[in-house]
Order: sequence, then C-alpha cells, then structure tokens
Amino acid sequence: MLTHLARPRVADAPPARRGAGSDGACRYPKRHPGEGRDPVRRAARVLLAVSFLAFAITPAPAVEPGEVLKDPALEARARHLSQELRCLVCQNQSIDDSNAELARDLRVLVRERLAAGDTDAAVLAFVEARYGEFVLLRPRLRPHTILLWLTPLMLLAGTAILILRRARTRARTAAADTTPLSPDEQRRLDKLLADKS
Repeated sequence: MLTHLARPRVADAPPARRGAGSDGACRYPKRHPGEGRDPVRRAARVLLAVSFLAFAITPAPAVEPGEVLKDPALEARARHLSQELRCLVCQNQSIDDSNAELARDLRVLVRERLAAGDTDAAVLAFVEARYGEFVLLRPRLRPHTILLWLTPLMLLAGTAILILRRARTRARTAAADTTPLSPDEQRRLDKLLADKS
C-alpha cells in the first residue's frame, strides 16, 4: 500500500548534473576555485577594471552650456586657459573642473576677455593681477618659485645618486667575497680540513 512512497517518481528526482553520466556520476574532474585559470587573463581583467574605475572617477568639466562661446576657436582657447587657472575655493582643481561659484565667475571672465580680443597671455596676466600668482596652476619660473620648480629635479638626482651608491657598494662587496685566500689562510684551511677527516 505504501510502496509508491518508497521510490521517488521521475518528476521528484533531482536534476542531473552537467557532465553527469546515466549513473549520475560526474564525468569531468572537479576543479578547485582558481585552479587552471590563465594568470594573463586575470591580470588583463584587473587592468581593465582599474582603467574603467580611473575613467569613471575622472572629473567631468563643469562648464555650463550657457558659458560656452559660439566661436569654436575661442571656446578651445577658453578651455585651454581654464585648465591653467586654479579654483581658489577647491585649490586642487582647475576652474574648468570646479563647480564652485568663483570658478564659474572666472570661466565667464576668461571668455569675456577672449571675446574682447585679448591674447592668452593677456588673459592670464589680467587674472593673475586680480587674484595673485596662486591662481596659476603652473607658476612661472621666478626667483621665489625656483625651489618649487627644482624640487622634482633634486628628488630625481638624489634618487639616482642613492641607486648608484648602492650599486657600487654591492659591487665592492661582491669583489671582496671573491678575493682568493692568502697562502697563510689556505694553510689554515687545509689544516682544519685535515683535522676533520
């Protein structure tokens, strides 16, 4: 009477695994996670993900449609100049990337000066005279900015000197290690080896 409960029906049977034979046994060997994967492909995927993230977090220009000049050549010059000027509120962004109100005012000022016929140098000089030298993202080479310009070169030179000194020290150490034994040292070594045997 209860025999129909003892055997599972076909509909109740678990689905066959992929690669399983008629007896339910797996024909393919089990792989552990990460086994057999190509390291080059993994590195390429990681590089692609990092590149995507770097692209995704790059700040978009903050230029509003109302600020854009109708003349494409003037607009290109304005965008170039905006990359040269620092936002005085954010301080680590150009006015082209900043959404601050002062950055917007500076973008409008740059475009007004260009539309009035000023050269790029005249626009930068005008903005610098009004807001000070700090507004320039790349300060000019002057006596009080010489240290700022030379610091990267000094760091590079210092690193090169340090690497050369370490290389020379290693070469001297290697040369000292390969110096042949003196006759007295050779006799003592032979005596020690003879005493051990």
